[in-house]
Amino acid sequence: MKTAGIICEYNPIHNGHLRHIAETRALLNGCAVVCVMSGNFVQRGDIAVFSRHARAAAAVVAGADLVLELPVPYALSSAESFALGGVRVLNALGVVTHLSFGSESGETSCLQKAADSLNTQAASALIRQELKSGASYAAARHVALRQLIGDDADVLQSPNNILGVEYLKALMSTSSAMSPVTVCRRGSAHDSAGPESASQLRRILKQGGAPWHLMPESTAAIYKEETARGRGPVFIGALDSALLSRLRMLPDDAFRRLPDASEGLEDRLMRFARSEPTFGAVLDAAKTKRYALSRLRRMALCAALGITAADTKRPPEYIRVLALNQTGRQLLREIKEKASLPVVTKPAGVKALGERALSMFHQEAAATDLYALAYPKPENRTGGQEWTTSPAVL
Repeated sequence: MKTAGIICEYNPIHNGHLRHIAETRALLNGCAVVCVMSGNFVQRGDIAVFSRHARAAAAVVAGADLVLELPVPYALSSAESFALGGVRVLNALGVVTHLSFGSESGETSCLQKAADSLNTQAASALIRQELKSGASYAAARHVALRQLIGDDADVLQSPNNILGVEYLKALMSTSSAMSPVTVCRRGSAHDSAGPESASQLRRILKQGGAPWHLMPESTAAIYKEETARGRGPVFIGALDSALLSRLRMLPDDAFRRLPDASEGLEDRLMRFARSEPTFGAVLDAAKTKRYALSRLRRMALCAALGITAADTKRPPEYIRVLALNQTGRQLLREIKEKASLPVVTKPAGVKALGERALSMFHQEAAATDLYALAYPKPENRTGGQEWTTSPAVL
């Protein structure tokens, strides 16, 4: 049986995500679906609006069979490292035949052309040349690619296409056996199937609204229960003092070991963390026209969590299960036989995996402890939750 892998955040899941899962199954004439999902921290440099276990359970009721964790160093990374981390996890399973992702283009040939061109020394040289002129990395890459493939470079002007190109590069760099397939992102807030914007749903939640009618009923039920229990929705503003405190206690060299630390950006972050009155003010003061604010947010969160550039380059040490259904349970038995990494279902199991795996798990535990401080109800903010939460079986 074919098995499709999807790298995702589902922050929160919506009708567009459901359509992606369903169309992936249709393209592959029926298949199992394995999701590798960001945990409590997400790639835009933020915390997830609901906990990873709630989002993983929502993914399963929405059609996924098995949801695995994308380790936090990859989740809080550039698109390139995010994609590479997810592909590494899927490769390690030993059972995934296809990588499925959404894109604005809806076909892989133009994305593959861009990925092939970006993997050349010529592209690297052109990008370096553009960066020297003061361009942002995104702008430099687009200009460089246009010099190589002309108008076809415009695929890099759409966010999901950009991530798709990074997935294709990751497949090549890891010599992956997975074949890529892409599903065209379609619809809008006016689509009869509902909005395809997780950011719109987060915005409604932040304003105190209840966008449950804009989500699949089965997933909305999970989010409503989390809300009733005082475990969501969760927003980074609740961590303002905690984050600022952590940043102010760091030594100078900790900032210089951060992912994406270059050209003095880490020094700006360090300087303003020690002088500005709020976490948001630190970001506003440190940002520049050249660097995207999301990059600076990721750097700041990595600093608060002790994540270094070296952490984002290391391969994963284990496979962590977050949620599954009965098909996922059968698939998990096959994974345990074929995987190149150990599979962790119960948190205590990581203690038998060695020092490097335990160090990676402690990093996740620290991230969860920080995330828990943002829960609306104080009684939910207990420490050590990483060690007491098992996968959801649905």
